[in-house]
Amino acid sequence: MTDHALSPEDALVAVMVAVSVSDEAIRTAELVKIDQIVNHLPVFAAYDADRTRSVAQTVFELFEDEDGLDALFGLVREALPEKLYETAYAIACDVAAADGALQQTELRFLEEMRHALNVDRLHAAAIERGARARHMTL
Repeated sequence: MTDHALSPEDALVAVMVAVSVSDEAIRTAELVKIDQIVNHLPVFAAYDADRTRSVAQTVFELFEDEDGLDALFGLVREALPEKLYETAYAIACDVAAADGALQQTELRFLEEMRHALNVDRLHAAAIERGARARHMTL
């Protein structure tokens, strides 16, 4: 994947990996959440889950560059139909919330993602609230 061309599913995996690494620590709960999402959401029904590793490597390579985040969002916009922008934001929120604590870097990543994908502020708030509700603990 050195040319960084992404399928729509790859783009969704890329945003999940990116939010996970945004705080410079990939936590087990986040990896488990990515795996669950890829294995259970209908948008991934035809996806070869073995591609996840190469997509993750692409994200790591992009993040080595100063403009890597902008490049990632550009690739995501190219690969994803606009109707899946909110889906991308929702699954990124779920991964960020999976470990029970949102780091400032994760919040910043989500904010930049919201802007890059032009996700309406009100819709984003509802998506964030849903992710928070799904990941509450006793």
